Amino acid sequence: MSFDGRLLAGVSVLAAVIERGTFARAAEALNMSDSGVSRAIARLEARVGVRLLDRTTRSMSLTDEGRRFYEQVAPLLAGIEEAAIDASGSASAVRGRLRVDLDPFFSRLLLASHLGAFLEKYPDLTLELTTREHFGDLVADGIDVAIRFGKPPTSTTVARKLLETRILTVASPAYLAKHGRPSHPSELVNHQCIHFRDPITGRPYEWVFQKGRKVVEVAPPGRLILNDSGTMLLACSSGAGIAQILALGTQNVLKQGQLVEIFPDWPDERFPLYALHPSRHRPPAKVRAFIDFVLEAVG
Repeated sequence: MSFDGRLLAGVSVLAAVIERGTFARAAEALNMSDSGVSRAIARLEARVGVRLLDRTTRSMSLTDEGRRFYEQVAPLLAGIEEAAIDASGSASAVRGRLRVDLDPFFSRLLLASHLGAFLEKYPDLTLELTTREHFGDLVADGIDVAIRFGKPPTSTTVARKLLETRILTVASPAYLAKHGRPSHPSELVNHQCIHFRDPITGRPYEWVFQKGRKVVEVAPPGRLILNDSGTMLLACSSGAGIAQILALGTQNVLKQGQLVEIFPDWPDERFPLYALHPSRHRPPAKVRAFIDFVLEAVG
């Protein structure tokens, strides 16, 4: 299959459709008509010989072949954009539209208060944040970078570990006054514990305690299972039970005495924070700038 400008134009239209989510939004971004976008996609599909998008009157999604095709061409489009920026003499320019997928807890407690300063620093950048419990498909959703806790699922995305934060076992002073303070993780079987559901498996996270090379796994009872960290913090602070929380972003509730760390002598169980992006090439300047911003925000 020979290359010509129409092929590149078709790929650019496909990228706009994926990034904007609909033909209408892509048409608006490209200053085209809806029918023009539809014809461009049809020509591209005819050129590559496979159906790239499944389309109905209400939804649009990549086919398996379309996802594989876009995973291959998206880095090339990003490379063309970076080359154009290099040629203009502004290789470090951060501009355009940046779509970010964020863990809700991380977004609310750690990033929200810093977003204004980030946008002020990069006036040519438009930032679109999506917070959701489940980690989505970066390519199909048109996401440039995701910031997520936990080991990333196996995929074609590039994962960069940003940091690790301690897992703390905590309870409110009122709960401890009423039920007593356990002196060893094994004693948690005699307490009511608040469980947090793993968004990937759908099951509550396991409770693991580590001190050097010593590891203890506990299956504590609990009738409260949550998938929102903010609700868990409030429930734990009100005395609903013992919970495990991340040290990152929760220092204030400990300093203020709303929660008490129960096992400070078991300090080595940690949870990672990753940045993920879909390209195996050097990420665009706007992605690098956001990752640097995240690292600065968490100190």
